[in-house]
Amino acid sequence: MMNDRERFVNTLTGRPVDRVPFIKVFGGTNAVLPGWEREYPGLRERIDKELGFEGAYRGWDTAPVNVRFSGLGPTEVLEENETQRIVRSTAGEVTLQRLDGDYHAQTLRWPVESREDWERVRELYLRADDPARFPDDWPDQMRRYRERSWALQLTHGGVYGFVRRLMGDERMLLALYDDPAWVAEMMESYTTMVLEIWEGMVAEVEFDLVEFWEDMASKNGALLSPAMFREFMAPQYRRVADFARGHGIEILLVDSDGYTDDLAELMVEVGVNALYPFEVGAGCDVPGTRARLPELGIIGGLDKQCMACGREAMDRELEKARAFIRLGRFIPGPDHFVLSNVTWPDYKYFMERLKEVVVNTSPTA
Repeated sequence: MMNDRERFVNTLTGRPVDRVPFIKVFGGTNAVLPGWEREYPGLRERIDKELGFEGAYRGWDTAPVNVRFSGLGPTEVLEENETQRIVRSTAGEVTLQRLDGDYHAQTLRWPVESREDWERVRELYLRADDPARFPDDWPDQMRRYRERSWALQLTHGGVYGFVRRLMGDERMLLALYDDPAWVAEMMESYTTMVLEIWEGMVAEVEFDLVEFWEDMASKNGALLSPAMFREFMAPQYRRVADFARGHGIEILLVDSDGYTDDLAELMVEVGVNALYPFEVGAGCDVPGTRARLPELGIIGGLDKQCMACGREAMDRELEKARAFIRLGRFIPGPDHFVLSNVTWPDYKYFMERLKEVVVNTSPTA
């Protein structure tokens, strides 16, 4: 019998597998959990075990190594009341944190508004050699990883995603026209730093995948054109793909919300072979994409909204999961975090039924 790691890797790479893994992906341990916990005390501690999720974290694990800003000081609270808090990081980012509802953060000011800001941030917070990037117990973590039975990722904060977190979508997209060399510099500089950090990690531990956090699409499609992707992003993706191949890492996974069907072909061109969460609400089409790009694996792809629409709606979505699994290279799960209009009993029903589907359905491709 295969373990969780073998099922995850073999499913996404199209190799034979006894069945696909049953994993949380974007499950119930998010903003809805405090409300569920009030009704069902102790749920937080037992939810993963009760539902029988396989693997670690989302089904695959992330090594606790910081590949974003390091060396930040304490966050300053600028304002606070019963419903929200406004905070400022030492990098200069100002964030509105909502204390209720499903969507909890809004950036009011980004850390980079000029080249001078970029030079400051790069010098202070983007040093690859900062030892604080690694946890104090990293040697113990490495020993645990060498004996693991689940998939483990190297994390890339995104080629688009990193610059987006520096300056926001609007300023970044304007800069692609007004100062394209600067955007290219930020993308290249960040990827260089990440690759340097990774070199020390792969010398000690075997990794299964690289994950990019991008979020470069909305419901209406990609936020940048195919030409921009190929000019600015593709070179950095190819650097990462070369690194991955050189270290036996088979999966390049991209996390992007929104309608990603028009990005998928571009990503495959540069070595990406898996996408998630594949938002149904944004129009993502699992069977269409699998037919068009048979080398591309998909994680997620089930409409999270069905869990608030009754059990008949959930059953219809679960039958889709069965059909999608049979297409191959598909691991089912909610297409993003569960919202607060979903009850614990309904979430539990959906996940228990999904597990039945997973355990009793074999990929055919």
